[in-house]
Amino acid sequence: MVAHLLRLKLTLLRNGLRRSPWQLVGMAIAGLYALGMVATLVMALVMLRNAPHDLAQTAVVLGGSAAILGWGIVPVVASATDMTLDPARFTTFAIPMRQMLAGLALGGLIGIPGLATSLVALSTVATWSHGVLPALAAFAGAVLGVLTCVVLAKVVTTATASLAASRRFKDVSAIAFMVPLVLMGPIVAGIGQGLSASTGFLPGFARTLSWTPLGAPWSLGGDVAAGQPGQAALKLLVSVAALAALAWAWKSLLERALVTPPYAGSGRRKGGRLGLLGVLPATPAGAVMARSLTYWFRDPRYSGSLVVIPLLPVVLAFQGSQAGDFTSLGILAPLSAFILAWSISADVSYDNTAFALHLATGVRGVADRLGRALACLAFALPVVLVFALGYSALTGDWAGLPGQLGLSLGILFTGLGLSSVVSARYTVAVPLPGDSPFKKPPGNVGQTLAVQFGGLLVLMVLVLPQAGLLVAQVVTGNYLFGWINLSAGTVLGLVLFVLGVRLGGKWLDARGPELLAQVSVNR
Repeated sequence: MVAHLLRLKLTLLRNGLRRSPWQLVGMAIAGLYALGMVATLVMALVMLRNAPHDLAQTAVVLGGSAAILGWGIVPVVASATDMTLDPARFTTFAIPMRQMLAGLALGGLIGIPGLATSLVALSTVATWSHGVLPALAAFAGAVLGVLTCVVLAKVVTTATASLAASRRFKDVSAIAFMVPLVLMGPIVAGIGQGLSASTGFLPGFARTLSWTPLGAPWSLGGDVAAGQPGQAALKLLVSVAALAALAWAWKSLLERALVTPPYAGSGRRKGGRLGLLGVLPATPAGAVMARSLTYWFRDPRYSGSLVVIPLLPVVLAFQGSQAGDFTSLGILAPLSAFILAWSISADVSYDNTAFALHLATGVRGVADRLGRALACLAFALPVVLVFALGYSALTGDWAGLPGQLGLSLGILFTGLGLSSVVSARYTVAVPLPGDSPFKKPPGNVGQTLAVQFGGLLVLMVLVLPQAGLLVAQVVTGNYLFGWINLSAGTVLGLVLFVLGVRLGGKWLDARGPELLAQVSVNR
């Protein structure tokens, strides 16, 4: 039965790759990226073989502890990222619990995260290859450490299954996960500065962690190499006991989950409230705008962009503080305009089968395109204006405001027009409604990348006049170019916006059923 579960995992993975050659391309790109990271870590661990014992032990224990901690945290904030062998699917099958646990645990190693963790963990054998006994101890620690990672992830996933079934929990956790991702640069820099300022603290911290389930398995090789077999034996008991406790907890949680699966039903809601549909004009474009705005604020796949935008000033200000120059904030308004405008380039793909409502009700393509674009413009325009005005107020360069506004508004209007065309012509693989924004969807990843990068290049070409006028203003110091940019950028952007909405609407009318068939494939 264990071998059957592993074959099932491999079969599902192979069929996912056969589904589309572009999916294979995307998998290859992700594999190459992971291979580069793994190669870097493996080389570092091999080089630690010739490093002082304390340095090598500290690095291995801290790195291994971080790996276990990461495997325990990621399933909470990125729920349902990989439900290939979802235990709920085996509820009606009489599979012995012991065999199911073993099959699901080993199945968790099949995939890029599991393989990468296993390869890096086994590389610690090279770190402690000063003798046969240290190498064997490091190998045992690597096996225990990897199993602890996988079982801990299963425990967390099973324990939070009822929460993960809640739409509100999914939305909040997905959005919360975006915050540290956007602030990754300042966070990493802050941690690096803290570590460099407290290098004397790290060895003691690593010694403390080595007596906990987080660091015990990774310290076995170092303790044996240091001639401390007694400590290694005690830490081996700690590692085995922790793994056994996690396995027992997983077994108990899984038995309960198979008998009483999580219920994702919604509670009672009051009816009779139209929300934005009762506020905006009772026209086709107004109805589409109301529906799109509702999604923007309630669907984490959209609202993630709204979370990213307020964090951009923090990231750019941090970069400016590192360089001692805050001129990098000058790109805040244009960058925000691009992010928000391009965020609707996959609107139809995000709708999935709900796009059938637009076809069944006979909404014209122009009204559909206009409603979606106006919904984005409703908050994108104030954001761009506030960022542009804020930068001028911060730097005192009010004379440069017209040029910056011209470029920003040109990008915003042009980007919305181009997105209206792209989403009516191409579909991309996106998470399904209700799924985590970080869930890996099956589909043509290669085509998705081609569409996104191709659209970016087209947008850069379309806003060349505004960019050229801004460059001319900076080079010559003549602020007349800024006023020309403001008027020309706004007018040209609006013209391209109207043309994009009309062309996108025309394509939507012509190939609406084909779009519905394409987006329905991902279900």
